[in-house]
Amino acid sequence: MTEVPITTTTTKGLHPGLTRRQISMMGLGGAIGAGLFVGSGQAIGMAGPAVLVSYLVAGGIVVLVMAMLAEMVAARPSSGAFSSYAQKAMGRSAGSAVGWLYWIQLVVVIAAEATGAAVIVAARVPGIPAWVWVLVFVVALTAVNLFGVRNYGRFEFWFAAIKVAAIIAFLVVGVCAIIGLFPGMPATGLGNLVDNGGFAPNGIAGVAGALLVVMFAFGGTEVVAIAAAESDDPARNIRRIVREVLVRILIFYVGSIFVIVAVLPWDDQAVANGPFSAVLETLRVPGVGLVMDLIVVIALLSAMNANIYGASRMAFSLGERGLAPAVATRTTAKGVPVVAVLASVSFGFVTVGLNGAFPDLVLPVLLNIVGSTVLIIWSATAVSQIILRRRADREGAQLPMRMWGFPWLSWLCVVLLAGVIALSMTDPAARAQLLLTIGLMAVLLVVARLTRRRV
Repeated sequence: MTEVPITTTTTKGLHPGLTRRQISMMGLGGAIGAGLFVGSGQAIGMAGPAVLVSYLVAGGIVVLVMAMLAEMVAARPSSGAFSSYAQKAMGRSAGSAVGWLYWIQLVVVIAAEATGAAVIVAARVPGIPAWVWVLVFVVALTAVNLFGVRNYGRFEFWFAAIKVAAIIAFLVVGVCAIIGLFPGMPATGLGNLVDNGGFAPNGIAGVAGALLVVMFAFGGTEVVAIAAAESDDPARNIRRIVREVLVRILIFYVGSIFVIVAVLPWDDQAVANGPFSAVLETLRVPGVGLVMDLIVVIALLSAMNANIYGASRMAFSLGERGLAPAVATRTTAKGVPVVAVLASVSFGFVTVGLNGAFPDLVLPVLLNIVGSTVLIIWSATAVSQIILRRRADREGAQLPMRMWGFPWLSWLCVVLLAGVIALSMTDPAARAQLLLTIGLMAVLLVVARLTRRRV
């Protein structure tokens, strides 16, 4: 990408207070969650060792999407990010629908993450029901987000740093086990990558099925595009931030999965139940269960914290652009969009009651609701970048950054996303989630058009 003089943020009312390091950690915090620590076991069960191919393909899509976002953020930083760019590229209704879809997704994810963390803690602390822990987590992280973006950034930095440290420790232990440096254990070698049915025991179908699971696990990286608007130098920071986040996520995701399928047979039931715990238990690491529960809870709360931030800033941007009630733009003296924050966590408080009434049903239902939104949002981002880049080139506009390989890599991303969507339609569960998301998107487009003159 080529650099030219930077631009300034278009977002007013928010106070720049995030550093580049904090935003990088936010990207990691939003993406490294239960999808890696727990959901990876499901993907391994589908594809076997060839799940590495699924992670590499999904990672490649993320790289392209984030590169396209970086180009647009550098040119016009905005807390509305991809919603703002969809509006600029495809009109008011598209921007409104993408923004509201993202907000709805995060509101549900916030509740799901609070519920997931509460279930784990309640199992470790008998006598205190899960709904109490949901209330504690929602109140605590709401308070963190109301303290001001600078304090939020510090909190999320250390939250995410714990997860990063845990993954690095896991990678070191795993590599030592593979090459025979782990005390009291023979080298596992790489035999498990080809034993038990070969590298791809379930063929291309297994790799494709795992890709659907893996794609959703990478969701959350886009929060850096929103956070960049509240950094001291958005256009200059975004290039480094995207590069750092992408490299680290690929190393952590692909590296961790490589360790798991190398140390243990892919079809071991323990891998399906909890791949990270299974590896550590095999290596006789003491206190594995408690340590992994603690890490997963931290991962969920970190992602929840980042999602409260992302949802509140999207709501603020929608209000700023006349796509949501103007009250969403009301900020405190510290530049916190207080109404947007409270609106974004409101469903979390509703979930407190739902967990009390239906403790075994809430989490599965919440997870099913948000299945395919990431595919729609990333697709809208890719289309927006192609339109805006061609418009800028036609007008001779100077862009602070330019997506490399344009238009070929941009169109490749669109093709890959279309392929994943087509693949989703062949799986009954994924098809139901995708059709639900497409239906919701259509409703949001209609509502945007009907309310055009009233806002």
